[in-house]
Amino acid sequence: MSAFSVRGATVVVVGAARSGVAAAELLAARGARVVLTERRPDVAGPVRRLEDAGIELELGGHRAATLARADLVVLSPGVPPGLAAFDEVRRRGVPVIGELELACRWLRGRVVAVTGTKGKSTTVVLAGRMIEAGGRDVLVGGNVGTALSTQVDESTPGMIHVVEASSFQLELTRTFRPSIAVLLNLHGDHLDRHGGYPAYAAAKARIFANQTAADTLVVNADDPEVLRLARGSRARRVAYALTEPIEVGIAVAGGTIVRRTAAGDDPLVPLSAVHLTGRHLLSDVLAASAVASLVGVSAGDMTRAVDRFTGLDHALEPAGEVAGVRFVDDSKATNVAAARCAIESCGDRLVVIMGGRFKGGDLASLVPLLERRADAVVAIGEIRRRIRETFEPAVRVVEVGSLDDAVRAAHGLAVPGGTVLLAPACASLDMFRDYAERGRVFVQAVARLREEVGTKREQ
Repeated sequence: MSAFSVRGATVVVVGAARSGVAAAELLAARGARVVLTERRPDVAGPVRRLEDAGIELELGGHRAATLARADLVVLSPGVPPGLAAFDEVRRRGVPVIGELELACRWLRGRVVAVTGTKGKSTTVVLAGRMIEAGGRDVLVGGNVGTALSTQVDESTPGMIHVVEASSFQLELTRTFRPSIAVLLNLHGDHLDRHGGYPAYAAAKARIFANQTAADTLVVNADDPEVLRLARGSRARRVAYALTEPIEVGIAVAGGTIVRRTAAGDDPLVPLSAVHLTGRHLLSDVLAASAVASLVGVSAGDMTRAVDRFTGLDHALEPAGEVAGVRFVDDSKATNVAAARCAIESCGDRLVVIMGGRFKGGDLASLVPLLERRADAVVAIGEIRRRIRETFEPAVRVVEVGSLDDAVRAAHGLAVPGGTVLLAPACASLDMFRDYAERGRVFVQAVARLREEVGTKREQ
């Protein structure tokens, strides 16, 4: 990988969001002539810094003339690689890669990559904390929020890079080869982008495409789709499971996460140290434990890291209580599978706030679960009408125009002792910048409602 060079080359980076800006700056620092193109008329970022680095900004679209002079094209994850604008580029034989592929060509440390439909961020962050507790140099990056390109200069031969890899990032990989790859689960997601489940699964499979027998693939033995996809891997396989019996791998026995071998069970982490809600999050703890075990972290260091980990923002995060009604923020539940896990984790007497920009999947599969667990659904965003049509008459559905209105409506529908759960099953981009902004708006709306209810009681 160290032989890869862009010195003197003209590189066009398409998409000026976080990953695109990071890629452009890395390329410029490595001696490339860089053009950063963006379809929007402005860049919400460090324009002066980009210009000072010699990066040419081209706003308002991706011009054919600019792409025609490229020696390399790098796409931000949010840019679909199938756009017609890139057809001529490929016909000329110019490589079109993603930011993840670009950064990994210059990393000097060991790469642990994690993918799956849900649970990636939790697994990546917790694995990173376990490795750090074990005294190893570690950087956490990728789709989790820190573009990998910003970490290249910090990379050393002794560094462990724990990388969250989305299907968008993986689909444009060519040489990407993590020494440890983790495949958490597989359900239909981003079908609007990939055009169907087979293409989505194929993108996920890129995480192990270049692995050899010298590498390791960690697989969730509770997920049949993971096991099916993993059959195409050449890597050594390590399994983990919460429910399926496994003879070798990471499992739970006697209230403890254990490493199961032919010689017996080695205790790793007591379940009493896990402070996360939901079996799906416990499954992520097993996956992180598998990674930590593979890189040599002791059971004591793993346990200390788990005991200090209370979860990620906007992932089944408590958002307060109003007049006996609990509010829970799972804005990260951006697909049907994640919403299912959230609903299953929050008990009965639920009012679920759902909606946004639909990415595909089987909404109707949630009907039996909502019928058992939910008193009502409050629908928001572009898909709110479809939500009502899908879930009624199994459960009451109320459509509203904003998240603030949704919080008020949900509180009015909830019973004391019940729970209002934000589990959108959709992307946020119809109403917000990202899932984090959606979560923050939800929490702020709950706080305002609590103040209003408290003021009325005092009057």
